[in-house]
Amino acid sequence: MRATRIAQLGLALAITVTLSAPHARAMAADYPRKPIRIIVGIAPGGGLDTVTRVGARKINDRWGQSVIVDNRPGGGTVIASDLASQATPDGYTLLSATDTLILNSVLKRVKYDVRKTFVPVVQMSGQMYMLLVVPSLPIKSVQDLIAYAKSKPGALNYGSAGLATTSHLGMERLSSMAGIQLTHVPYRGNAPAMMDMLAGQIQLGFSSTISSTPHVRSGRLRAIAVTGPERAKSFPDIPTVTESGLPGYQVTNKYALFAPAGTPAPIILAINETVSRGMNQPETAKWLEADGAEAAPPATPRQFKATFDRTYDELEKQVAPMKIRLK
Repeated sequence: MRATRIAQLGLALAITVTLSAPHARAMAADYPRKPIRIIVGIAPGGGLDTVTRVGARKINDRWGQSVIVDNRPGGGTVIASDLASQATPDGYTLLSATDTLILNSVLKRVKYDVRKTFVPVVQMSGQMYMLLVVPSLPIKSVQDLIAYAKSKPGALNYGSAGLATTSHLGMERLSSMAGIQLTHVPYRGNAPAMMDMLAGQIQLGFSSTISSTPHVRSGRLRAIAVTGPERAKSFPDIPTVTESGLPGYQVTNKYALFAPAGTPAPIILAINETVSRGMNQPETAKWLEADGAEAAPPATPRQFKATFDRTYDELEKQVAPMKIRLK
């Protein structure tokens, strides 16, 4: 008798799982009925902003509904995440963020645990960085940078997207591994940092390959290394930082969409499928690859959440010994 009940329960669960996907699609059938807002924590023109606008176009193409990209730079993206955390969880407000969202939580820059406040929706792309210097400096490699910085401690200024952002912590880690002293200048996003580098106000910094490519190709900035595990396909002659004498160094980032906790699962699934399919279209994937980025492989919201939680644990372990000061 007990075995029969267990078997019946198993059959019921199997039927539930089988019907869950069509049922989820039915629940989201009338979504979206109004414009969707995607909040971005950096100024227009940065890598995250650029990729977000591609993702927004994919949503618009799929549903014919307006998608507003709302740039709210400042506070190392805290202003944007705070705003998104207070939004109604109905699928009409999303947050576009990088791993900085995790760092802000790990470093207690926000008053909430992002794992409970947001639902990971979909990863749009993966991104490495370029280590850039102004061409007026006699620095053509990481070893040149280290030698120059050791001869003039603190004289080199580097820009970042803000305190405790990936570009900030990445440069601090490089400085620590190389035993050099650099001066940090935080900005409200990588785009304004790039503008000051082009103007010669700062001497170096990290920037996404998407943002860096036109300036590197034009010769206005010099790329001396990339931060990925391998060289960028679009710049095969530029070595990785690891190849350049700092073994084990790697900084990559994920560009992704998040929703306030409580957003209906069917809507999250619909956005996930739409954006993931769009980012992996051949022409879009090719465009990303040309700029050193990669479309994220398709993954369900549950799979992306597992990746997000794992990244949180990894960054928590990496950041602890760095003793980053936020003032």
